[in-house]
Amino acid sequence: MQLVAFYPSSDLGSEPDVLRDYAQAAEELGYSRIAMGEHVLGADPERPGGWQGAYTYEHEWPDPFPAFAYMAAVTERIELMTGIMILPQRQTVLVAKQAAQLAVISGNRFILGIGTGWNAVEYEALGQDFHTRGQRMEEQISLLRALWAEPVVSFAGRWEHVNRAGINPLPPKRDIPIWMGGSNERAIERSGRLGQGWFPLRLENELVKQGWRQIRETAEAAGRDPDALGLQCSVMATGDTASQIDAAREFERLGATHVALFTGNLNRGRDPQAHLNALTAFAEGMTSR
Repeated sequence: MQLVAFYPSSDLGSEPDVLRDYAQAAEELGYSRIAMGEHVLGADPERPGGWQGAYTYEHEWPDPFPAFAYMAAVTERIELMTGIMILPQRQTVLVAKQAAQLAVISGNRFILGIGTGWNAVEYEALGQDFHTRGQRMEEQISLLRALWAEPVVSFAGRWEHVNRAGINPLPPKRDIPIWMGGSNERAIERSGRLGQGWFPLRLENELVKQGWRQIRETAEAAGRDPDALGLQCSVMATGDTASQIDAAREFERLGATHVALFTGNLNRGRDPQAHLNALTAFAEGMTSR
């Protein structure tokens, strides 16, 4: 099972030296992957109707594409994964272009982790329909893969239309792995049918077990090899390293190929060293046990 460092965006922000030090430390500690979430907008709680979301406009969220381009330049081996990018609120062709460029820059170390999100305010501001986001994402996946594979594409869907055009450069392997978040029935079915991996965020063991079984069954029913899929579970860095390791090993017994450590939102704040200390303790503990 491989280790993933989940970058605490709203804690550590966008400063170049912080991004560099975090990426290099994670690579040196043996983490195989850095994951980074995203939000384009944060709402003002004083807006008409109020706001009950988990973050506001005061929380900083680096955009993964430029942040990962920088991290790719200062590292050599570690993978870079959006976790998640809210795909249906973005322009599909632009995501294809940016992801392909990042695959080129990083030497095929980029993984596109996607989900539908929950923030209708972002969808409205970005000009997309919040209510059809799941259906649109399936169409987007088809177009993304076509654009990555072929120099010239024609595509006519319900939402997406390309008339004999293509991105350049293409990703070096003519494909980029797509992993999916989400834990409701539709997200689980979609992951098994279309994804190359599933990353349930902060989900209890029994729900992970049930969801993973459903994903594997769905993949097999779709004529796909379930053993080719990845499972990335997550552990909170509470300060009790032994408990964190026990949780990670339990996920491994359930079939996890990766486990991500979340160090954010636990009073470490904007102290980069506190987050790196948590990464270090977890990596050393996993190595010794």
